[in-house]
Amino acid sequence: MGGFTIFIIVVIVMFILSGIKIVNQYERGVVLTLGRFTGIRSPGIQIIVPIFQRMIKVDVRTNTIDIPKQEVITKDNVTVNVDAVVYFRVADAEKAVLEVTNYIYASSQFAQAALRDVTGNVELDSLLGKRDEVSQQIMEIVDVQTEKWGIDVESVKIQNIELPQDMKRAMAKQAEAERERRAVIITAEGEKAAAAAVADAAATLTKVPGGISIRTLQTLEKIAVEPSQKTVFVLPADLTDTVSRLLQK
Repeated sequence: MGGFTIFIIVVIVMFILSGIKIVNQYERGVVLTLGRFTGIRSPGIQIIVPIFQRMIKVDVRTNTIDIPKQEVITKDNVTVNVDAVVYFRVADAEKAVLEVTNYIYASSQFAQAALRDVTGNVELDSLLGKRDEVSQQIMEIVDVQTEKWGIDVESVKIQNIELPQDMKRAMAKQAEAERERRAVIITAEGEKAAAAAVADAAATLTKVPGGISIRTLQTLEKIAVEPSQKTVFVLPADLTDTVSRLLQK
């Protein structure tokens, strides 16, 4: 067998082997024959005709896109920096290859635009307090656009909202003022409850003959805890009468 024959055999074997493709479980193979779409290949060993056919593998697992920090002016004219992450997957491998040059880059750029548009149309309080609702609005906008590219957007999550320093200080002062207001309210409610309890006790004591006087004596007893301590006070008339009656008994 001559060298030329061996060369031909090697070329033929390499030609055949180059047509054997392995598609992983998480991939789909888009086959183009002479430049035209001719089918989707499932996971496993697939054979194509070299030179005449080409297979483009597409990953159909859930993927992520990090939306870089975007400077946005909210509806109430506050400048904030916002970033987010998009979770998506390829639902139609044919469209992902034929309808857009780079579906990941295109989805990322559109998500950035949607993030700026949505956050720019809400006030700062809504952006901070209703983050999930804002994320849902972004997801719906991006999903509608990327559907024509065979992309299914599963979720969009706003990660960080960075405020300017002066706004942070203003919000800190506002939070401090709110805490002080609540403390004053709680103190006032406590004093009100204490006053109501004292009033109820006084009303009960006044219904008992000499009740107020006896309570006064108990208070004086607590004050004069030391034998050497002298306390000068003026006894009211009803207290004197009460003590006299108690002594007579």
